[in-house]
Amino acid sequence: MNGDRAHAVKASQVEMTELVLPNDTNQLGNLLGGKLMHLMDIAAAIAAARHSGLVCVTASVDQIDFLHPVRLGEVVVLRSSVNRVFHTSMEVGVKVYGENPRSGEVRHTNSAYMTFVGLNAEGRPTPSVQVIPETEDEQRRFEHALKRRNHRLQSRKGTL
Repeated sequence: MNGDRAHAVKASQVEMTELVLPNDTNQLGNLLGGKLMHLMDIAAAIAAARHSGLVCVTASVDQIDFLHPVRLGEVVVLRSSVNRVFHTSMEVGVKVYGENPRSGEVRHTNSAYMTFVGLNAEGRPTPSVQVIPETEDEQRRFEHALKRRNHRLQSRKGTL
């Protein structure tokens, strides 16, 4: 994909599902936070790689709030998509849901914004193709991604 001019958001969206097993849980029977962060990183990396056609590495992760636990025996569903491409970096949003397969109940458990950088064959940051937001929601995420990026950059400079 990396030789093209731009790609629609939907071209690189990812949906991952995984059953929460005993080895994935803490003493309370809830999905381990570290395991969930690992899954979020994978879902986001796949979206970034699909979009750019490059190997993509995590550059930063914004705040992750654990709103609700995902319990043993439930299905964790992760949805990720590229929100905006800058020069060599891109913001990927990940939204996580817990699904009870017996009752059918689905609840939003986590969200995060992650920044990825695409690398060329020499391992150097490489410009990526732009993303085309088509829906109102994609346009809103595209616009807010710039605000979040500016905030991240100001935070790194210590001007916040």
